[in-house]
Amino acid sequence: MEIGIDSFASAMYGTNTLSSVEAMEQLLERIVKADEAGLDIFGIGEHHKKEFLDSAPAVILAAAAARTKRIRLTSAVTVLSTADPVRVYQSFATLDLVSKGRAELVVGRGSAIEAYPLFGFDLDDYDALFKEKLDLLLRIRDQEFITWSGKFRPALHNQPVYPRALQEKLPVWLGVGGTPASFVRAGTLGLPLMVAIIGGETERFRPLVELYREAGRKAGFTPEQLKVGLHSPGYVAATDEQAIEDYYPGYIELWTKLGKERGWPPVTRAQFNASVAPRGVLVVGGPEQVAEKLLRHSKALGGVDRFTFQMDNAGLTHQQLLGSIALIGQKVIPLLHQAL
Repeated sequence: MEIGIDSFASAMYGTNTLSSVEAMEQLLERIVKADEAGLDIFGIGEHHKKEFLDSAPAVILAAAAARTKRIRLTSAVTVLSTADPVRVYQSFATLDLVSKGRAELVVGRGSAIEAYPLFGFDLDDYDALFKEKLDLLLRIRDQEFITWSGKFRPALHNQPVYPRALQEKLPVWLGVGGTPASFVRAGTLGLPLMVAIIGGETERFRPLVELYREAGRKAGFTPEQLKVGLHSPGYVAATDEQAIEDYYPGYIELWTKLGKERGWPPVTRAQFNASVAPRGVLVVGGPEQVAEKLLRHSKALGGVDRFTFQMDNAGLTHQQLLGSIALIGQKVIPLLHQAL
């Protein structure tokens, strides 16, 4: 199981007094720490809101590539529906060259919708946009010269796309929420699957993951090609009690704010306790509890090839985040390797 971190480049963690320059520098320090600690992957999301600094993830990842040696660098996710697949490929092919072959993409439709009006797209075309642009991105990845036509972008007539990635087949994962059609699409295309689970119990996604595997099998792909990744909120401290004490206040504040924006009721302490319980989605605790929970989540989904923690917008300080990354590398990963 590969282990990593996903960040939304939040400018709001810890305190509200950080400048954007300070927040970005600290983010890069955390990516370097993850590289040094032996984590496998670091992902940067994409948002177009004041409280986040991740509107251009490939730029952040390129800066991180220049400071790191081995960790793989990915988007988490690229909102492909509102982007030009040609430019997306060029940006990540360039990142692949800068990083000497460590670039990946996770592409999706986006759970936040601010990119659609910003770039002039209609939400009524939410799925059609993604389907068409994913087709073009995969063709560009696999072919140097492209002949293609669609509804939402001008046609290409035997047009080359440069630069080419260093990796022969730049990894493209499909990021999904809870829509069955998205799981089937990933399986039919033989793309590795990244499942974002941010609430409830992880095991409820097992039928959807099985849909993915069955669609992939019918399309002729092997089990080894049908990788499953899991992205969930999490945090590691020295003890279970310390982790909850650190994590709870910022988590409640964040989800209360999101609830006001999206019409959800406030999160209660009872709901939080259920989320950190053995079957709950939050991977929060000391190293032993976190390792046990990751193994439990993997079993619940029939096997997980990658897990990424999302932890930088729950009110945690830079030092707490650095400490958590160190514990993941020093204790959680060895415990997982021993168990697996």
